[in-house]
Amino acid sequence: MNVLPASADATRKTTVRWVMAIAAAALLFDGYDLVVYGTVVSSLLRDPSQLGTLDAAEAGALGSYALMGVMVGAITAGAVGDALGRRKLMLINIVWFSVGMALTATATSVPVFGLLRFLTGIGVGALVATAGAVVAEFAPAGKRNFHNAIVYSGVPAGGLLASLLAIVLGGVTDWRGLFMIGALPLVVLFPLAYLKLPESPRWLLARGRTEDARLLSVKTGISLADGDAQAASASPDPRLSTQPPAAVRQDGRPLTGFAALASGNYRTPTILLGLMSFCGLLLTYGLNTWLPEIMGQHGYGKTYSLTFLLALNAGAVIGGLVASRSADRLGPRAIVATTFVIAAAALVLLTLEFPLPVLLIAVAFAGVGSLGTQVLVYGFVSNYYPTPARAAGVAWCAGFGRLGGIVGPLVGGFLISAHAPNNVAFIVFAAVALFGGLVTVFVRRHRAGVHAAAFPGNPAGFGESRETVQQGTGQWGS
Repeated sequence: MNVLPASADATRKTTVRWVMAIAAAALLFDGYDLVVYGTVVSSLLRDPSQLGTLDAAEAGALGSYALMGVMVGAITAGAVGDALGRRKLMLINIVWFSVGMALTATATSVPVFGLLRFLTGIGVGALVATAGAVVAEFAPAGKRNFHNAIVYSGVPAGGLLASLLAIVLGGVTDWRGLFMIGALPLVVLFPLAYLKLPESPRWLLARGRTEDARLLSVKTGISLADGDAQAASASPDPRLSTQPPAAVRQDGRPLTGFAALASGNYRTPTILLGLMSFCGLLLTYGLNTWLPEIMGQHGYGKTYSLTFLLALNAGAVIGGLVASRSADRLGPRAIVATTFVIAAAALVLLTLEFPLPVLLIAVAFAGVGSLGTQVLVYGFVSNYYPTPARAAGVAWCAGFGRLGGIVGPLVGGFLISAHAPNNVAFIVFAAVALFGGLVTVFVRRHRAGVHAAAFPGNPAGFGESRETVQQGTGQWGS
């Protein structure tokens, strides 16, 4: 087993801390963007002087415009992220969504507001897709699900921030001030990321820039060899490999980006992982957009309604971190399936007449199984694919999943506009959670073959042999 010198190990730990902190801070504002609309939608519905007359269906559509942009941004990140690099994409999109939030705060009509929400979403989507690849390539082996949960818990933490600020600043500023707060990363986070966020050495190696990768590896302390592969090579059974096998062409060159996802080795799991993300994000955006309005129609005042939103996101933060520990020990598949079922049960409890404290606890568990589950899904996905296809894999799941994010607010808006009983929305969301759990069960596990010798696109001899991968028998998961 390779043991790093103390100085190199200290450098690696410092690098990892900075990278995780910057990625988590970026996603904090993604979560803020996600939830801030839910905190102001009731005000926009009741005050036509802000943007114009809105009904619930139109408000649901407005909530979906940002998600459409997120889907475009995530898919675009997958198309260019594995070519452009992790650092550049993070920096570009921190600026993009910050400017978008600032401009949205100035909107005076529904069409302009919707367009700016869409454009802002492009930057948010690219950040979400890139963060998973960053975690997978910087986090230490054996702790990737936990580090991923820390980073992606920035999303529900941002939701907590939006909910708290909406309550605290309710009499101080209007919705425009809340949106302007979302532009702070431009002056706070971007300079820090520019100075402290390195490129991924493993991405450089995958792009054939071997010398640049070696120099950056020395500078950052991040090994060029995948930590899981190192652990596998030290295993008593050399056939046990946890490194995802690379998809390669017949000439041995690696398939990259979406071409790798469509290869026989990954095609079916990619579809299933996309469906998991679809369900997780439908629950996340549906609940975050409409939970305050639904609970308001149950008779709870504005502060109480926002408290439900607070509980939802608090449950997601705490539950996501706790569940990620189990995912590192037991594998993410079983844990994700379990948290989906927890969401379904919690949503059913919300249809019953329980006292407020019990309802808040149920909402918190719904948060564990919605946005908390999505945190785990991103970790699952980012470790499912090899480096040349990792950004594309995360982008696919973030992008396709955002279709669920688009559908969630629309479903809630349709049900409210149709004057359906409030409990119907919770039953619909519970059914989606059960479907997500079922899909998760069918994602294939990795059956390790013999270790590969080094070949083009697999210089460290990771994963399975070239022949095994070309035959499409390698499977990755847990």
